[in-house]
Amino acid sequence: MTKSAVIIEDERDVSDLVRHALARDGFAVRQYFDGNLGLAGVDREPPDVLILDLMLPGIEGLEICRRLRANPKTAHVPILMLTARAEDIDQVAGLEVGADDYITKPFSPRVLMARVKSVLRRGTHDAQTGEVVRVGNIQIDSGRHEVRVEGEAVALTATEFKILKFLAGRPGRVRTRMEIVESVSGEIAVLERTVDAHVMSLRKKLGVAGDLVETVRGVGYKLREG
Repeated sequence: MTKSAVIIEDERDVSDLVRHALARDGFAVRQYFDGNLGLAGVDREPPDVLILDLMLPGIEGLEICRRLRANPKTAHVPILMLTARAEDIDQVAGLEVGADDYITKPFSPRVLMARVKSVLRRGTHDAQTGEVVRVGNIQIDSGRHEVRVEGEAVALTATEFKILKFLAGRPGRVRTRMEIVESVSGEIAVLERTVDAHVMSLRKKLGVAGDLVETVRGVGYKLREG
């Protein structure tokens, strides 16, 4: 089955470069050069993956990402941010609003495609396992790629889902940041310095169950058994 991709990027030469890379790999691609039009297009027909610029006319990329994550219809669409902003603080901001990956310009089309395949592979692997794990008031259903807290669905990014599932695999056991990085199969962009941003976002989204994800100073994180 043909995979679909959406590019929201106002620089046409950059957008065309990304489109060619995706098309060569068999993706059906839609391009938008305005934030509002892109947001409406993704909402109307969610793609398998979204390549999103940060600085856009109409509405900026961070706000687009925030709105897509808040919409159940688009909450699970993998989002790769593509931007000239290379500072750590910008990467953290992108991860905190729900981006799955962060690629800085200039970029290699080969690296871009490796990242795209990585986020798609994560979702496929989780769906194939089909297991349901319960820790405290958190239920993790890999088959449905769904997390519920006290019965209410929680929308997580692919990376957040993978991290939570990894921690839930051995409740009470401390996992180092490097172990968390390595647990995200095929992951390239998740670095030790960005794990904290992912976990912070994960805690917020888990709401009343957020305090089950505990920080172990100088080591990493663990999921308390509840």
